[in-house]
Amino acid sequence: MYWTDDGLGYLEFLQLAEDLGAAPVWVFNNGVSHNDQVDTSTILPFVKDVLDSLEFARGPPNSTWGSVRASMGHAEPFDLKYVAIGNEDCGKKNYLGNYLKFYSSIKDAYPDIQFISNCDGSSHPLDHPADMYDFHIYTSANNLFSMAHQFDHASRVGPKAFVSEYAVTGRDSGTGSFLAALAEAGFLIGLETNSDVVEMASYAPLFVNTNDRRWNPDAIVFNSWESFGTPSYWMQHFFKESSGAIIFPVKIQSNSSTSLIASAIKWQGSEGDDGYLKIKVVNFGSDAVNLNVSVNGLQNSISQSGSIKTILTSNNLMDENSFSDPNKVVPQRTALLNVGTAMAVVVPGHSINAYDLSLSQLVSSQ
Repeated sequence: MYWTDDGLGYLEFLQLAEDLGAAPVWVFNNGVSHNDQVDTSTILPFVKDVLDSLEFARGPPNSTWGSVRASMGHAEPFDLKYVAIGNEDCGKKNYLGNYLKFYSSIKDAYPDIQFISNCDGSSHPLDHPADMYDFHIYTSANNLFSMAHQFDHASRVGPKAFVSEYAVTGRDSGTGSFLAALAEAGFLIGLETNSDVVEMASYAPLFVNTNDRRWNPDAIVFNSWESFGTPSYWMQHFFKESSGAIIFPVKIQSNSSTSLIASAIKWQGSEGDDGYLKIKVVNFGSDAVNLNVSVNGLQNSISQSGSIKTILTSNNLMDENSFSDPNKVVPQRTALLNVGTAMAVVVPGHSINAYDLSLSQLVSSQ
């Protein structure tokens, strides 16, 4: 539980999501905390609070709580479609009973809302209804990279995963190291290649005020007048085209395959172009690897013009960005030469790489 909100609360986060064009996920109090619990027999006042809060966000401006929102300057309802019932509460005495009370009441009032359970469904089925299950992981760099295949064998039916908190922590993270970003990139490629069962993912935490640091690492560091992104922030730029993209199967044949992980997606650039084939390769090992890349079954030709290589790497795994050197570890973009359906690339040791191959329509031979 957070004992102060410093004037930044439910309304402000709904507004922030709206301003960013993002879908908000509301994680609400289900009557269970780390230190105490509300018995299911007395949970109904909490349920009413949540229903009132949903009406505040989604209700018409002439409804009881929608009118309060409108009086605060936001007449139009917010696009709130995801709720998580509690946070890290699975297995506690009253979680399941409370969960079902919230679920049934909200489902009756808002049948389109998507429900997120605290219980991990990646290895065994849930014993309660949900649209998604929450998955949190904070661990070492080696362990997180090895978890890239966490969802390879997850059930393809039933609720999907929401990996709502992930990060390298402990000694490997420093206050935002390149090593952390490298391992996280490998883990994210694993999520991307399992996007049929992983619905969403989010790094945590997003912001930290350097004058009030309570957690390491964070994606964006700020003070009263300046800010910078950690390597983990820049790493996520490699995945910004992933949502809604078409994923292609990838096979790596290399003696270094245990330190390599790759994915390939087709994404659309500006309106009117034919898009790009983005091949991402993370090399978690220290040695450079020569790869021969072959592309088969593509319904487009690959163009030299507009093809780009992006790399994130650094001389020292523990390198960090800072206010004095905010661009010490940032992606570097260069033109990609000798592109085609067969091409040779060198993947440096300890690096995150993206090859954006510009696509064009095949020219008919007729």
